[in-house]
Amino acid sequence: MISDCRLAILFTPLPWNYSHPHPQQIKFLVRCKRGGDTLLTKQGQRFLSSLAAVAVAGDSSATNRLIRKFVAGSPKSVALNALSYLLSRQTSHLHLSPLAFSLYKEITEASWFIWNSKLVADLIALLNKQEQYEESQRLISQAVFNLTSRDRDLALFYCNMLESNSRHGSRRGFDQSYAYLTELLASSSSLFIKRQACKSMIVGSSQMGLPHEAEKMVEEMRNKGLKPSLFECRSILYEYGKLGFLEDMERYLHQMEKDGLEIDTVCSNMVLSSYGAHGALLKMVLWLRKMKNSEIPYSIRTYNSVLNHCPTIISLVMESNDFPLSVVELVGILKDEEVLLVKELIESPVLEDAIEWNAGEAKLDLHGMHLSSAYLIMIQWMEETRSRFCNGNCAIPEEIVVVCGAGKHSNLRRESPVKQLVKKLMVRTGCPMRINRKNIGCFVAKGKVLKKWFC
Repeated sequence: MISDCRLAILFTPLPWNYSHPHPQQIKFLVRCKRGGDTLLTKQGQRFLSSLAAVAVAGDSSATNRLIRKFVAGSPKSVALNALSYLLSRQTSHLHLSPLAFSLYKEITEASWFIWNSKLVADLIALLNKQEQYEESQRLISQAVFNLTSRDRDLALFYCNMLESNSRHGSRRGFDQSYAYLTELLASSSSLFIKRQACKSMIVGSSQMGLPHEAEKMVEEMRNKGLKPSLFECRSILYEYGKLGFLEDMERYLHQMEKDGLEIDTVCSNMVLSSYGAHGALLKMVLWLRKMKNSEIPYSIRTYNSVLNHCPTIISLVMESNDFPLSVVELVGILKDEEVLLVKELIESPVLEDAIEWNAGEAKLDLHGMHLSSAYLIMIQWMEETRSRFCNGNCAIPEEIVVVCGAGKHSNLRRESPVKQLVKKLMVRTGCPMRINRKNIGCFVAKGKVLKKWFC
């Protein structure tokens, strides 16, 4: 099942992350490690590299031998990790995903194999996406046969299957899973089963782009005496916004408030991202003010949600080396709505919360910030640091550190765009901070040196 944490991550705005390369620079290389939520082991990387080479030759016998050899010679964790990676929706080895079924069949022959509901559900969804319906139905039938006398386990299997199919965008598999859960809801007296089934049907419908159907399911849930959680309601809210149904999103927000559900920072970031994605910048301004008046905390993701949709700022950080070096200069070149958005952000305590300051070290950590957010935070930080040094009200730290990441998870040849941006700022301002030799993802300077430069 999807956790609340994963849902929050899924609903983070994606168009411009801190390691976002120019489209022409994106390369899906065999050495890439990440695939969706799965981090591939080094042994798995070698296996997939070899498998890719054999698959290109089109020799099915050699492919099967390689798979058998890998499973026989690998620990359980490594073999399952490779399978999970191939089943991942965002794997960089999409051309190898048709071999996931062969790998799974080989794994089932291993002495350590234990049937896993989530893994099988993911495989069924992938087979549906590949239109291998006979194989997927065979796996479903086998699972139902094994779980017939275990109602809870069968319900969770159907829930996993619906979630996986919706994540892969398989309408046929989604409809089939939805039908199974509908039957289960009608026949089961277990509140646990009803609760899990409703939750999956609501979230799955939302992920499939069917928020109206998901909202109807919430009403059915209430009719069964079950109270929907913030988790389910967020999924509906986000989907309305993502699809551009802004009036429905606003209506549902009012409904959530009426039902006593908290409109928190995560919900607010979804709303901001939705407004921004559809060009409603003035509505973003009004929502930020509502957050402030309602004492809903801003977060780094609030910065991301807003600044990802400010076209002037995006253009500056992605396409220009001649960006403003102060908030005043920046505000001077922005359009009216962008000015209002930036002013709302810089008046929040987000920067203060991001700064650690003591006699030993002052640190600013840019992890989690998209490129536009890192830019605004950096010019704010430079002004704040100058103020602290020159006013003489703060202790002089022994060392000043800006953490920007080394680019290990960047598609851009392991170079962090945030690191490049910070480097440009340092060079253009003449700031004496330098890349740390011990950690190339950080810029460092002695506190006294930086104070002398600022003041």
